[in-house]
Amino acid sequence: MSHTATGSSASAIPVDAANRFLKVRKFGAAGPRSRSSAAQFSLRRTFRNTVLMTIDFFVLALTLGLAFELIGKTGFPKSDGHLGAIVSFALVVIGIFYTAGIYRRSWRYFSFAHAIQLAMLTLPAFALAWVAIMIVPGVRAERSQLVEIALAQWLFAMTALFFVRGARRALREKMSQPAKALPTHVDGKNLRGALLVGSPDWALSIIEMVKRESSPSFTVTGVLLPVANDTLQQIANVPVLGSHDDLAHAVETLELQGRRPALAIACDDGTDLSNREMARLTSRARNLGLELSRIRDGWSHILQRNHGASPDELSVKDLLGRSEFTLEGEQITSQITGKCVLVTGAGGTIGGELCWQLASFRPSRLVLVEHSEYHLYAIEMKLREQYPDLDVQPELCNIRERDEVRRVFERHRPVIVYHAAALKHVPIVEASPCAGVHTNILGTRIVADAVCEFSAKAMVQVSTDKAVNPVGMMGATKRVGELYSQALDMCGVDDPDAPRFMTVRFGNVLGSSGSIVPLFHRQLREGRALTVTHPDIERFFMTVREAVQLILQSSSAALSQNSQRGTIFVLDMGKAVRIVDLAYRMIRLYGLQPEIDVPVEFVGLRPGEKLYEELFDICEEQLPSGIKGIFEAQSKPIPLPFISRSIDRLARAVELGDHTEARRITHTLVKVPSGSAGFGVVENPGMNRPQDAGEPVKA
Repeated sequence: MSHTATGSSASAIPVDAANRFLKVRKFGAAGPRSRSSAAQFSLRRTFRNTVLMTIDFFVLALTLGLAFELIGKTGFPKSDGHLGAIVSFALVVIGIFYTAGIYRRSWRYFSFAHAIQLAMLTLPAFALAWVAIMIVPGVRAERSQLVEIALAQWLFAMTALFFVRGARRALREKMSQPAKALPTHVDGKNLRGALLVGSPDWALSIIEMVKRESSPSFTVTGVLLPVANDTLQQIANVPVLGSHDDLAHAVETLELQGRRPALAIACDDGTDLSNREMARLTSRARNLGLELSRIRDGWSHILQRNHGASPDELSVKDLLGRSEFTLEGEQITSQITGKCVLVTGAGGTIGGELCWQLASFRPSRLVLVEHSEYHLYAIEMKLREQYPDLDVQPELCNIRERDEVRRVFERHRPVIVYHAAALKHVPIVEASPCAGVHTNILGTRIVADAVCEFSAKAMVQVSTDKAVNPVGMMGATKRVGELYSQALDMCGVDDPDAPRFMTVRFGNVLGSSGSIVPLFHRQLREGRALTVTHPDIERFFMTVREAVQLILQSSSAALSQNSQRGTIFVLDMGKAVRIVDLAYRMIRLYGLQPEIDVPVEFVGLRPGEKLYEELFDICEEQLPSGIKGIFEAQSKPIPLPFISRSIDRLARAVELGDHTEARRITHTLVKVPSGSAGFGVVENPGMNRPQDAGEPVKA
């Protein structure tokens, strides 16, 4: 069905009228209508210029005649040639004005700059005009008074020229003012008051804009400048109340006058107020109960001024104190080019970057599997714009639904599957364990089973360091997904044609949705304290580009080298980073001082959150992989029949909404490889089990 919205008014438009309305005339059409429009426009411009030049002609003629009358000795207009000289003078000046483009500028917007240009142009224009009329005998007769006459005429003419233009500007100002004057002070019934914080020119532009609004949403009650200026008292009749440091005093002053502002509007273009000053202003405004609006524009970019760090500009070296890994990619081309590749969770941070990098290796088809319609649309449009020749196939599909997944696999028959779809937010999965099990375990099994059924070559499972010795449900469900993939991979030890199931494990991704860096950026922009769960909490970090390079490089190398089955690939991410150190580093990158300009608050560990993350489980052995920057983790696998039986019980718990049982089975499963839990522990005789004939035999 079409998503076009149709309003009630649109439905009332007749078809013929609608068709006529949709017709668009091309620019530059040679039809008679176009020519008449151009002629009409030219006639209007000619008429306007004629009127303006006529006004200036009379101004120049009258002021010269007045100068001759007041100062001349021979009398005006009795002397021979005075009248002709006056007409000639005015015509010469008008001609110079026209040639210089004076009449291209509208009198409605007459400004100080226009006045300066006009005054400077009159000097050579008047001088040339006087030279031209010196041939007139009557003018030569005033030889002794010519300097006084010329000076007086120039003063009279400048006054009159400025007056007629200023009168036109004043008339426009009067006509453009709203019918109802703005309220002089603000209360509950009138407009909100606003304080402007910025340079005088910027404040003047905002005030002028508000004055021209027919229905403004606020009225300007005061101006605060970037620096204190004792000589500047008012801007366009709005009082200047000090600098941005005087926000509290300005609010108090206006409150005593019954005009307390509710809004502060700051110019945050990076030219006048630094990041530190903006942070202080934001904090003060929040403490005073003011709504702060920060107006950003492109001037700082145009002027090549650095107005502060942004998420895209902060490098790994800036944030983590290490260089970004650059992995080799020669083997990726042979595994991807010309093959059908499928990515689950294609609209997420990792999935989207996976699709973006995979597209550059020119697969024969790229299948995007995503549950969110908007995110699927966004990544599809991005890929189609950049790679118009690539066969991109979007599939709106929920990996929890086996039939949907089977239909996608049957339609496209992918060769390699990258499984990035998952629930990843620790507190959310901790509060909804059945949802975490449904997506991270049952969904993974559905995708993996489809890989086996439709004979795909390989599946790459995207995992996380939270799956190592997990304490929360998010990490535990991802660990069970790892174990199921490992069990399937081990089933093909004696069958070289069996699909490969590889797991790639990495730490936190900088800039991903829900990660700590975007949160810190938002808190810094809003002038809030940075929130950290614990002073000693540590995490491994990497960029999304590093994560995807790891996925592609390790999986391609494993396929090309036919590496040992049951292996988990882990990126060497260096040392873990304390979150509080990351917070301090980001504050300094913004040009601020930790605990002085921006405090750091400790809010306590979230449910299911560990104080320290690890890269290798207690039952895993760390081995070199032969790939630069990547390790291998080998652990004792769980037999496929047992883990399949356990996941069946998890499916039953999810079906019943039994969070306790889902939590128990999941946490028990992750302990089996280390020997801290036996195979029989998963069994729960007290749980209602499905009695259908298809239930697997107890392992």
